[in-house]
Amino acid sequence: MGTQTTGTESTLLRLATAGSVDDGKSTLVGRLLFDSKSVLADQLDAVERVSRDRGLTTTDLALLTDGLRAEREQGITIDVAYRYFATARRSFILADCPGHVQYTRNTVTGASTADVVVLLIDARKGLLEQTRRHLAVASLLRVAHVVVAVNKIDLVDYSEDRYLELAEQISTAGADLGVADLRTIPVSALEGANVVDRSERTPWYDGPSLLELLEELPQADEPSDESFRFPVQTVIRPQRAAREERYRDYRGYAGQIAAGVVRVGDPVVVLPSGRRSTVEGIDTADGPLDEAFAPQSVTLRLADEIDITRGDLVASASDAPTPTQDVEGTVAWLAERPLLPGSRVLLKHTTRTVQAVVRDVVGRLDLDSASLEPAERLELNDIGRVTLRLASPIAAEEYLVSRRTGAFLLIDPSSGGTLAAGMVGDALAAVRCPQERPAQYAI
Repeated sequence: MGTQTTGTESTLLRLATAGSVDDGKSTLVGRLLFDSKSVLADQLDAVERVSRDRGLTTTDLALLTDGLRAEREQGITIDVAYRYFATARRSFILADCPGHVQYTRNTVTGASTADVVVLLIDARKGLLEQTRRHLAVASLLRVAHVVVAVNKIDLVDYSEDRYLELAEQISTAGADLGVADLRTIPVSALEGANVVDRSERTPWYDGPSLLELLEELPQADEPSDESFRFPVQTVIRPQRAAREERYRDYRGYAGQIAAGVVRVGDPVVVLPSGRRSTVEGIDTADGPLDEAFAPQSVTLRLADEIDITRGDLVASASDAPTPTQDVEGTVAWLAERPLLPGSRVLLKHTTRTVQAVVRDVVGRLDLDSASLEPAERLELNDIGRVTLRLASPIAAEEYLVSRRTGAFLLIDPSSGGTLAAGMVGDALAAVRCPQERPAQYAI
């Protein structure tokens, strides 16, 4: 893996929270914000006022994060809520994902860019199907770290035996599902035990608090040796070109570098056409660069005039992927209607969207046995393997090799709604056989 940064420096950590309904996630996030002094005075005053109006004797910290509750009760679609906070040691972006089963799609969204997933379970209920689903999602998306907070430990009298029992079950489930790095912490979000400060009520636990662990975890850097990949977002032809001589022949290709490094003079290939050229210039809003790297947004100028449009991929000429119209992938099905062979969909890969048809549903992941079982369809929240035939080729790579160019979405061509989050190749291999996980994703 690339060089990792320790928590001793003020670095950014992207984390996502997940859990089943009523596991106390809102209270945990509220406690984390409150005890780390990341709540503004007027926010706290409002929460205290509402708590008193409800007849509560203590402040309901869940109110700090339950701003979407009214929308949920009205049947409005819930999206991921992003929150920002910082300590003296680190800054955080927190993706707060709803816990209901029907909102698993948002857990996929939040976890897709996370360095760590904090997964809650109720100490009284133990592991549920939704817990295993969240662990499987974290494994499939190659989240570097998973922290399972065994919440409501106060409601089992801070029992060491119960915690150790659950910790063993969590460890076994995580290993079966291929989770790379799994930690467990006993917490009481309501009473603040082991959330920000270590608790005297758990003398048998000698590990860090949740916040201490989050401050120490290394950031999940992208592999440093990835090859250059640049999905074209738009072609730039300045309108003032006709009036100013220096812009008359300007043609640039703008986008965000998905992987690797590019330098002026590098040989590149444009896919799917296969036309070759060299990088003549790298432009930014702050001026030209000699080199650029992921995830910078830049405009490339090439030495040759090539017909390039949005959705094309500019790649290193030495090891460019081979465009294909046949894709086998792993998908997390996020729609109410089932996925059946013969279904027509749109496939969005980087900045390219193409028509596709589902040739076959190979199977679905059994969350209990961590095995692929035969299936004729995928239902809401199922994770399975499918084969797709595309109307035009894409320059895709296996997700196990590149998270950027190995990911795709399936979209409803009628409504434009997202149907599935997909990964090129057999991403379930690392779930069934964790030892097959590529070295660059090892911790």
